[in-house]
Amino acid sequence: MAMESKIRVIRRNTIVLGTGAAGFNAADRLWQYGQKDIAMVTEGVNTGTSRNTGSDKQTYYKLTLSGGEPDSVLEMARSLFEGQCMDGDIALCEAALSVQSFLRLVELGVPFPRNRYGEYVGYKTDHDPRRRATSVGPYTSREMTDALEREVRAKGIEIFDKMLAIRILSDGHRVYGLLCLDLTRLDEPEDRFVAFCCRNMVFAAGGPAGMYADSVYPKGHYGASGMAFRAGVMGRNLTEWQYGLASIHPRWNVSGTYMQALPRFISTDPEGGQPREFLYDFFQDEGELLTKVFLKGYQWPFDVRKVAEGSSVIDILVYLESAKGRRVWLDFRDNPLGKPVDFSRLSDEAYQYLSKAGACQGKPFERLRHMNAPAMEFYKERGVDLSEEMLEIALCAQHNNGGLAVDCWWQTNVQGFYTAGEAAGSHGVYRPGGSALNAGQVGAARAARHIVRWGGGEMDQEGFDRTMEEALKEAMCIADTVMKKEGGAELRHCWERATRRMSRYGGAIRERGGIVKALEEVKEERVQFARRIRISDSRFLPKVFRLEDILLCQQVYLSAMLDYIDTGGRSRGSALYSDPEGIKPYDILPDEFCFKLDDGSRGSQLQEVCLQGDEVRSMWREVHPIPQEEDFFENVWRSYRETGNVF
Repeated sequence: MAMESKIRVIRRNTIVLGTGAAGFNAADRLWQYGQKDIAMVTEGVNTGTSRNTGSDKQTYYKLTLSGGEPDSVLEMARSLFEGQCMDGDIALCEAALSVQSFLRLVELGVPFPRNRYGEYVGYKTDHDPRRRATSVGPYTSREMTDALEREVRAKGIEIFDKMLAIRILSDGHRVYGLLCLDLTRLDEPEDRFVAFCCRNMVFAAGGPAGMYADSVYPKGHYGASGMAFRAGVMGRNLTEWQYGLASIHPRWNVSGTYMQALPRFISTDPEGGQPREFLYDFFQDEGELLTKVFLKGYQWPFDVRKVAEGSSVIDILVYLESAKGRRVWLDFRDNPLGKPVDFSRLSDEAYQYLSKAGACQGKPFERLRHMNAPAMEFYKERGVDLSEEMLEIALCAQHNNGGLAVDCWWQTNVQGFYTAGEAAGSHGVYRPGGSALNAGQVGAARAARHIVRWGGGEMDQEGFDRTMEEALKEAMCIADTVMKKEGGAELRHCWERATRRMSRYGGAIRERGGIVKALEEVKEERVQFARRIRISDSRFLPKVFRLEDILLCQQVYLSAMLDYIDTGGRSRGSALYSDPEGIKPYDILPDEFCFKLDDGSRGSQLQEVCLQGDEVRSMWREVHPIPQEEDFFENVWRSYRETGNVF
């Protein structure tokens, strides 16, 4: 083929895209199960959410492995399934493989705590009826990733680093490979592109973090779901996100004791002047204000069910202040209104907690240091001394519960294309805290098992040649067009415009008119993409292709949100949909905060979307029920031995 002479081509049976906990586990399992013709591809081994994110107690969710409290695979599957809009077969897989996946990590050296008798003790997390949760601290996913990487490197599995994936090679029916931008050869037009030819791919690139300006995803994590949509992969539950308050420099959830220490909420003008404690514009009762702030530690994610009676009104007030163009800060240096806190005015729950913690005194930073000294040290190590300076925050995107649609083997509708980790849309509206880490491990293992059983044979050279030539021509055209000295807007301005628009109209607060407006702008920018942008140096090419992916993601996600509204969807989970016929929980709020709560009647339905040409098509279907087969051991054993009935 003519094009092949102009581009490096690397051939492997299976490519794993992404080097987080899910990606490394997929590679490790593939090797363990017998497929050794594999390679991993990443733009940066040390980047990504698994490696660089965390919270006060980053949670791993699995079957109960301690104490006398009864639990079962089916009970855990029900807990996952009851989060709404989740297929029961996927829930059962995540429950059934949770122990295997957890103990694999233990064997690899992840120090999950256990008692002197060997029980892996747990605690209750959100939406968890048992004590299934465990943790190794704020960097649980990092510990997992490090352990899995050590195992992958010990096996000698190849890792192609500094490769930015820009196109999945597919005809919409099956996958043929991957086109990448070599980040080490950006200034060499003839050598900057690299192609990988494969029969199978495990897509573990994380959620589409780059879509939002206000984001708690670590810097350097963007996601790449736009490529998958372009390749014909369906999306599922794309409307279902999790948002919450987070610092933006550095990016970190301000949950738990950061709120329970009762800091001041300050807003300033863009230059940091004109400070004021804006929460007092809303709350007349100081005891109610402080109680809501305290509860924000327990109730960290924005939840529409907790606006009227719970603490999520705090998220709304922060959002409103940011929407005015003001910056919002947590101030641990002094008490609210600069006066001693009257702790007796707090709710009994808040007062009893702080009293038992010995934290009913001093300034917020002193209470925080007393209750959780490492929480202060975390920021100090990153250049923010909470006893000396304020911490800037925003209402940020934190996790996509939806994603790419998968079956119970984590294969998508495109043959040979699997996805695991946050990129996979295996969750519904709600999920037990920590279930995402388990889902990533289970999904990677299921995909690996299926690939080893069904993913052998020769690669389709003709299909690869055809799709690669088309993708390469398109990528070269973009690269050539944006490299101009005159005309077009600076890349930075286009990026900021796109991400800020998504945070404003496609974040936690959604209104139909705003979504329509944003969608029209995104479509126009996509049509004019290469002509609208100007870069002066080839080192900015990676950000050009990332922005292209972000805009495509935004179109698909905004289209899903619009369809959700137009088919009668109401506020649920971490999304408030404005409804003029709804109820406003507080009269002082603007009218856009009139909304109707979802009654749960749509919890048995999934929304799935796909890109067809330049338009996004949506469809709804009933969830798969949890399989309940009366398995007789002797029959299963015989079938397993003789026919491999696992598949």
